[in-house]
Amino acid sequence: MKRSEKESFVSQMRKTLLSSSIVVAVDRTAGITVEEITKLRRNIRDADANFKVMKNTLARIAIKDSALEVISDYFSGPTGLAYSNDPVGLAKAIHDFAKSNEKLAILGGMMDGKVISKEIVKELASLPSKDELRAKIIGLLTANATKIVRTIKEPSARIARVIAAKS
Repeated sequence: MKRSEKESFVSQMRKTLLSSSIVVAVDRTAGITVEEITKLRRNIRDADANFKVMKNTLARIAIKDSALEVISDYFSGPTGLAYSNDPVGLAKAIHDFAKSNEKLAILGGMMDGKVISKEIVKELASLPSKDELRAKIIGLLTANATKIVRTIKEPSARIARVIAAKS
């Protein structure tokens, strides 16, 4: 990569990382295959997130003089950065892949300006996703309407059952 390309890449990554609500650093130990990393990228992409493997020096430059600088300690060895605006979706994608593949280890990251550990990423992965929460809210809203309708029609239904029993 030429110097101008590196500068452009670093500035673009800086904008992207700083605008993300969560950034997670993962350690890709030696031996991870192309198929496995492709599967990880697909899982992360399905969660509306991104995954980037870059040189540690470029990553350090990208986060220099920002709130993300505290995660630069994770940049040693083969490191990848996953970032998104949906913390739960990203955490689920990474955690599920790391459970099935011991070659990937979650190091930690940053969420909304606060440093998070790998344990917090695992806790985020156990939370319900946005779609699950939306479904629960819709279910609660429709359940109340159904209960109101059932309550209103119940007196007339009782009268009908009494008449049916007498005849």
